[in-house]
Amino acid sequence: MSFEPQIVPALREGIDIIKMVLFRELRPLLQARCKQKEPNYANRLAGAVINDLFGVSLVGEAVEDFGNKNQAAVETASSIVATDLEHLRIPLTDALRIQFLCDSHEGIDSTSVLKRAQQKNILIAERDAPMPGAFMNIVRSFGRAYGILENELPTPPADNQMEGTTDRDNS
Repeated sequence: MSFEPQIVPALREGIDIIKMVLFRELRPLLQARCKQKEPNYANRLAGAVINDLFGVSLVGEAVEDFGNKNQAAVETASSIVATDLEHLRIPLTDALRIQFLCDSHEGIDSTSVLKRAQQKNILIAERDAPMPGAFMNIVRSFGRAYGILENELPTPPADNQMEGTTDRDNS
């Protein structure tokens, strides 16, 4: 699939929104399972799981150091995504595939990221790669549902509005 270069940044923003959704779902599960750890541990572990899943490496960063030092915990937490967050497998599959397409467009081979996600039973292999527009529709739906993107206010019928006021003024 080829697409215009200006769409790549928008698609990458969509990928980031899906990552945020995953973080919001994964963090409370990890907090419940890691009560004995420091309060910030679940946040850092969720971030490490997401970085591992999407093949993000932050050389020299504290996040990467945490992921490297806690690799067994990252692997265990990754299995939670496949088992306890089944409802996110479709948007994650689409985000990973769109990331692959964006990477390919930029000359980066991220085939290993897809393979790892499939091995972890997160990627749905039989699902077709989404078209960019369909992916962005999923992103908007999840982004709004999780409060990451603002909901668009519906346009009220013209005959219900008073001159110089808005629906918020009438509430």
